[in-house]
Amino acid sequence: MSDPYLTDEAHGNSWDLLLGDSCERLGELADNSVSLSVYSPPFASLYTYSASERDIGNCATRDEFHEHYRFVVAEMLRVTKPGRNSCVHVADISTTKSAHGVTGLYDLPGDVIRDHVEAGWVFYGRWFVDKNPQAVAVRTKAQHLLFVTKNKDSARSAPASGDQLLLFRKPGENEVPIPNDAETWYRDPSSEDEEAYVHTGESSKPGNVSNEDWIAWAHPVWLGIRETHTLNVALAREEQDERHLHPLQLDFIERCVRLWSNPGELVVSPFGGVGSEPYMAVKLGRRAWACELKASYWRTAVQNLRQLEDELALPTLFDEAAS
Repeated sequence: MSDPYLTDEAHGNSWDLLLGDSCERLGELADNSVSLSVYSPPFASLYTYSASERDIGNCATRDEFHEHYRFVVAEMLRVTKPGRNSCVHVADISTTKSAHGVTGLYDLPGDVIRDHVEAGWVFYGRWFVDKNPQAVAVRTKAQHLLFVTKNKDSARSAPASGDQLLLFRKPGENEVPIPNDAETWYRDPSSEDEEAYVHTGESSKPGNVSNEDWIAWAHPVWLGIRETHTLNVALAREEQDERHLHPLQLDFIERCVRLWSNPGELVVSPFGGVGSEPYMAVKLGRRAWACELKASYWRTAVQNLRQLEDELALPTLFDEAAS
């Protein structure tokens, strides 16, 4: 039985969270209005997040999954500003003999790249995210990682499957540069024009990407992404959830937001989950828009953003010293 389709919305000073189907609700965003998107799509048939027929993860076949997902890819291209980026978190998916006839891997990232290129995106870069293989072995019980497999027949041993960041760029010239040097640009809060940026002339502030950061981050493998540094999802889970919801790591999102957006710009996630992407975007001084299909996840996302808003409103020791 399919979950009933519900819609709702919640808003804060710099965020909008929509409950509903992103294939439809992305239509509420204007053309060329989004500076950056960061998200992790439901992996084809890997996890069951809901009983909704609108859930992309519930597609019966891979072809059906990609046919469904391409609606989102096309809408994200429409709403993204020319010359700006979309960050998509994916991973290879394990196959099983019972379900697929063979134990191995399905190259989901490769098909996601093809979905974007066919829609008109430019495939611009790929990062692999390091994972602790022992932690993966304990969590997933993957046979190819176990000592007993290596000791019995090493031909069946294989590495842990790391996460991947796929970077896509919308064709065209970027009209508002993202200067991550020793100087800083901010959107003018006194102007009604959302494209009005002012140069502070000040030295680099926390949140800018230093040359030292880039030396580390330009490597094809990202180190230092803490696997457990995520938002708490305990309140979002429901009894019918078949698998554990694992939100995107906040470190992963932070790097994307700092690298590919300016403060004050709009960051979007079409699969908002418990609000990890809008949470980090707002925390870093950006505006956020996210959509989530499942009501319990959406409610948790709203709670997370409201709590963050309260925390950001608290006076700091520097504020008290200046008063």
